[in-house]
Amino acid sequence: MLKIGMVGMGGISRSHRTAWGQIPEAQVAAVCDIRPEKAEEAAQATGGRAYLDFDEMLEKEAIDILDICLPTYLHADFAVKALNRGIHVLSEKPVSLKREDVARIYAAAEKNDRRFMVAQVLRFWREYEVLREAVQSGRYGKLLSGNMTRLGNTPKWSWDNWMRDPQRSGLVPFDLHIHDLDFLIYTFGKPEKVVCHRAKTDVQDYFHVVYEYPGFFIGTEAAWFECDYPFQAAFRFQFERALMEYKGGKLTTYLPSGEVQTLSPEENANVNGINLPATNGYFNEIRYFTDCVLTGKNCDKVQPWELECVLDLIDEINQAG
Repeated sequence: MLKIGMVGMGGISRSHRTAWGQIPEAQVAAVCDIRPEKAEEAAQATGGRAYLDFDEMLEKEAIDILDICLPTYLHADFAVKALNRGIHVLSEKPVSLKREDVARIYAAAEKNDRRFMVAQVLRFWREYEVLREAVQSGRYGKLLSGNMTRLGNTPKWSWDNWMRDPQRSGLVPFDLHIHDLDFLIYTFGKPEKVVCHRAKTDVQDYFHVVYEYPGFFIGTEAAWFECDYPFQAAFRFQFERALMEYKGGKLTTYLPSGEVQTLSPEENANVNGINLPATNGYFNEIRYFTDCVLTGKNCDKVQPWELECVLDLIDEINQAG
């Protein structure tokens, strides 16, 4: 039985907790958060012991896997500390705000022969997997264009307001847009050209970025709006012989014949509690990581060069805006 330690018991940790509960080879042994109420809540939900100090948890618990759900600016340091203690590490996205941390983390993983993976959940999200398969198989002919949307309201609920601090969260590019950008790099590789337009104030941020590839382009938009705007994530991809649209949590394919195909909903979808469409993506990523640990295989579905490429492009977006 793999013993799991979790650190950072904020919103996204609920999705991870639910997923770990569905992995028969693993058990959450310990949870950690500097907020006593969050640590106790997570302990009651998982059956693990509650800690307020990360180092104390590492000293007292024989942990096989550390699941990091901390604020972005803490990911790299906590990952390296755990890897150097011989613990496998799964970290919430993004890997870091700094490009150099990618090499630092993977060097620690290699040195200690441990597995490391960033939980870029769209790579495991069913509707996005179907889209990627359609692109790679060419079943609908050439891809002509794409559009990806990820919008929400400016977060006011984060611990110590860290999400609104650019030095700790990186704001919209790292919190929202990184999902779609990571999927683009994973599916299409590095674009030839990036064109960015941005509208930013002290309290809100919207940008539209076009990624140009040979023979097609993909427009993307991401934003935090200063109002009670409901979160939405969507995409629309135009092929020679089909239009695929993901909207309102449903994937629909429109064919020239007039046929309309809808992807059937998954059973036992996770409830994540943060207003995201229900999916088993969180379970899928944690199942994959667990299998890599059990078999001793590298987590090749997420490559370090892809993470570096994403961070390079975010830097380009920030310089343009």
